[in-house]
Amino acid sequence: MDGRELLRSMKVFGSVEGLRTVRSAWRQRRTDGWGAPPRGPERARVPGLAEAAEPAPGGGTIRFARSSLRLCVSAGGTVFWGWDGAGPLPSYALAGGAPEPDPRAALEPDTDGGWRIVSERVTVAVSRHGAVEVRTPGGLLLRRDLPPRWWEPVGVAGVGDSSGAADSFGVARWVQRSEVPADARFFGLGGRSGGLRLRDGSYGLRRTASRRGSGGGGGGGAGLGSGSGPGLRLGFGSGSRLGSGSKLGSGSRSGPGDVPPHLAMPVQFVVSDAGTHLVFHDNSWDGRVTLSEGEEGAGSGHDRPGTGEVRMEGGPLRCWVVVGTPARVLHGWAALTGAPALPPSWALGPQHARAGADSGGVAEVRRAVDAYREHGLPLSVVHLDDGHPDAGHSDDLSGLAEELRKEDVRLVAVADPVVRAEPGGRPHDADRREARGVRGLAAARAGYEGLRRLRPDERPFLLSRSGWAGVQRYGGTWTDGLPAGWPGLRASLSLVLGLGLCGVPYSGPDVEGSGADGGSSPELFLRRYQLAAWLPLFRTRAGTGPGPHEPWEYGPEIAEYARVALAERERLRPYFTTLARLARMTGAPYVRPVWWGTPEDRALRDCEDAFLLGDSLLVAPVLTHGTDRRAVRLPRGRWYDTATGRAYEGPGQVLLDAPLSRVPVLARAGTVLPVRGEEGGTVLEVWAPAAGRTGGGLVVRDTGDGWEPAEIERYQSRLVDGRVVVERVTDDGAAEAGLPVRVRGI
Repeated sequence: MDGRELLRSMKVFGSVEGLRTVRSAWRQRRTDGWGAPPRGPERARVPGLAEAAEPAPGGGTIRFARSSLRLCVSAGGTVFWGWDGAGPLPSYALAGGAPEPDPRAALEPDTDGGWRIVSERVTVAVSRHGAVEVRTPGGLLLRRDLPPRWWEPVGVAGVGDSSGAADSFGVARWVQRSEVPADARFFGLGGRSGGLRLRDGSYGLRRTASRRGSGGGGGGGAGLGSGSGPGLRLGFGSGSRLGSGSKLGSGSRSGPGDVPPHLAMPVQFVVSDAGTHLVFHDNSWDGRVTLSEGEEGAGSGHDRPGTGEVRMEGGPLRCWVVVGTPARVLHGWAALTGAPALPPSWALGPQHARAGADSGGVAEVRRAVDAYREHGLPLSVVHLDDGHPDAGHSDDLSGLAEELRKEDVRLVAVADPVVRAEPGGRPHDADRREARGVRGLAAARAGYEGLRRLRPDERPFLLSRSGWAGVQRYGGTWTDGLPAGWPGLRASLSLVLGLGLCGVPYSGPDVEGSGADGGSSPELFLRRYQLAAWLPLFRTRAGTGPGPHEPWEYGPEIAEYARVALAERERLRPYFTTLARLARMTGAPYVRPVWWGTPEDRALRDCEDAFLLGDSLLVAPVLTHGTDRRAVRLPRGRWYDTATGRAYEGPGQVLLDAPLSRVPVLARAGTVLPVRGEEGGTVLEVWAPAAGRTGGGLVVRDTGDGWEPAEIERYQSRLVDGRVVVERVTDDGAAEAGLPVRVRGI
């Protein structure tokens, strides 16, 4: 950490948090440096001029004077390229084999000594110097990756050999610079707390786990371990016995306004007028990404493109690019790295964690469940949090798990993964430099596969605090280590939205009381609670510090408003079930940026304080102190305030009431929304479409916690003589809805 980053940490986190972050970074740097051989003399290398090309299905290989470039466009339009023999496999991120190449795409000569591949969804052009351009079928530029540069130790066998010798990947450092359109905005890089949109700055790809975030100690993170572990929460809610072990640390510094991320990955989601694309540098080594937004020229002035730089300490230089609409991009990303795991039905309900040395006893867990029942708050899951000796090991707890299950409450155990050192294995330096970033991914896979073997007929439930690209195949994550106070509230939303754009749809922050930061006000606690109620993972956590932790401990008013927020979430459980199934099928996150359906709307690209829940609802949480009204920017179309029924027309900005009792939520006109009726069954809540317009929605019903396939039901709404008509769309045409219908907005 240099002086500039020290000052940035002090400004962002305050004196105490900044010093803690600095100390953590220095400790991690010393750890990383231990046992590492000193870097000797190096020489720089660039590809040189193109000399020949060898066509292959979907693309081919271009030979340069000092390098080679392999390109392939898949049948789905995904682009791959790798330098110096780097291929798609082996890869930690990919779910299986590489996608099939597009048989209609071919490598052909281009102008000025370059080459190109033209396919139905994307065009790729390579200059004679090694720059790679990705364009839309209409010719609009999405990104230009400039010729890379390597720094290689002098005199090492295999280095600089374009045949792709494996040992060269563990030696050469490299940098890849790129350009994007001047209006482009950057998102992604895993979970980032500084804002959904990634501002100009440098972002580390490894986390530095401070021992204190908003959760205090390590309680918000690794279960049985401290804040430096990847931490797994696993189980079917019946007291699985799981071992615990050493904690795994990893470090990186953060970009402007960012706290060190627990789940970082080299995945950028880029939105511009030309289109949307995702770029993934498939390399697990330590590295940094530096981003700078562009600027459009005024009048006849020239545009300044946005720029990016990926700098890695070793490993292969290989890249994937997925282009299309946001929905198509995430679908292609899920096809490449694996469909998101489908959480059990009960995991979409309210969850609660108890922290501290006394939190794991049978009596304490029983008291917590009874307290929620007494105060009229629903509860689906209790987590045996860190610090207790019994988690997952006590026969009494196993009996309690069965007892609670009869009350529709699951008990979830926590475990820390173990990395075993094998005699004669790789040095601890090589492992730290190459594989440290994927330890959380490997631990999640081990936990998931173990639970599958333990109970093959039930869907596993797994939360991992850390991971890498592809971790969504095994479960979700909870956000931890956030800043204290109101900044932490805003950061939690940024993290969930950013993770969704990187393919991890099931996540959420812990809702903590005053023990979280030593002085959480009733207002702040309630606003945390209200935000979390609209996110995929809703979990409260009782800390060990002084002061109130539970909703009822803040007084009857706060308790009542919390009850209302949770009741609305429970009413929407059929909708959350539908979103979970759609995420599994399509890769689309539950929680989406407001620009999701209209990325061409530049004003929406800069909106970071609201989000879409699926396609139907727009949620505008309160993120600042003392707010009872707030501005909300709307996408195009008609939107209804669900509290008042008043209609607003977008695009544009409106001012809505945001009393302490609720946050503004708007429904899209025409939407067909599955909700829970008074008798417990599913009801279709329909918001009237605008005159001359139609609407609709999807419903996927709950089929239990096993592996039963689910059917997507499609519904459409329309106005007929001033009356809203709802029909189910089938292969044979429109049919009766078949479910009770409740019309709103008229």
